[in-house]
Amino acid sequence: MREINVSEIENVIRNLCIQANIHLPENLEKRITQAAEEEISPAGKSVFDDLKANIKAAADENIPVCQDTGMAVIFAEIGQDIHFIGGSFEEAVNRGVSRGYTEGFLRCSVVGDPLERVNTGDNTPAVLHTRIVPGDKVKIDVCPKGFGSENMSALKMFTPSAAVEDIVDFVTETASKAGSNPCPPMVVGVGIGGNFEQCAYLAKKALCRDVAIRNQKSLYADLEGKMLDKINRLGIGPQGFGGRITALCVNIEEAPTHIAGLPVAVNIGCHVTRHASQII
Repeated sequence: MREINVSEIENVIRNLCIQANIHLPENLEKRITQAAEEEISPAGKSVFDDLKANIKAAADENIPVCQDTGMAVIFAEIGQDIHFIGGSFEEAVNRGVSRGYTEGFLRCSVVGDPLERVNTGDNTPAVLHTRIVPGDKVKIDVCPKGFGSENMSALKMFTPSAAVEDIVDFVTETASKAGSNPCPPMVVGVGIGGNFEQCAYLAKKALCRDVAIRNQKSLYADLEGKMLDKINRLGIGPQGFGGRITALCVNIEEAPTHIAGLPVAVNIGCHVTRHASQII
């Protein structure tokens, strides 16, 4: 049994909150550079120049890549051979988020009640997803999520009679309705299967996958390509100014489901779909 003091969890999350908000994942930045070369619209190319300049400025000046530094979404894969000491794991997570956002001078956007709308002042509480896995390590993913893109997400409870094309059309329609709101070119996470809440979780997980990694199953890898092609035929373009590149990537995650169901969720991410991870 390996012991980990929760203060270490707190420190890691504090640092990842800052890192994720300033530096984009390497392959996402590469994909943006590649997409800029693929764009044929003069307006779209001009927007891409601005996006690349913004990414460089954030890194050079050590400032957030976007003013909406998001709601902190934390995925923690916890080895079953670990014993946490020194206090509560969940409280340590939120202390880490609090320190990351206040010490990192990141915008705090969380309100303590959805109707009373009073800002908590330190971007807590985080949205925390934990999973128990074999081993004695902890893998922490910090995924700040802005709501310009989050608000454009959708979920539909299909029945098993739905065709694959119906799912493709739903994903494409969701991107079409989003338009310029999620600051395209967007990253699109799709969850297929599970139940009502699991398919939304899958879509969020998909959104946080490396954009260079395709689904391991050829059926879904092919679907990712088909969805991406259809979305990019919408002509929305970078920041909604028209062009060839409306989406940078479509990632699908799937799970077993009930014989009577076929849930599908779409979680939209902006061009700065951020995440950072560390293994303890």
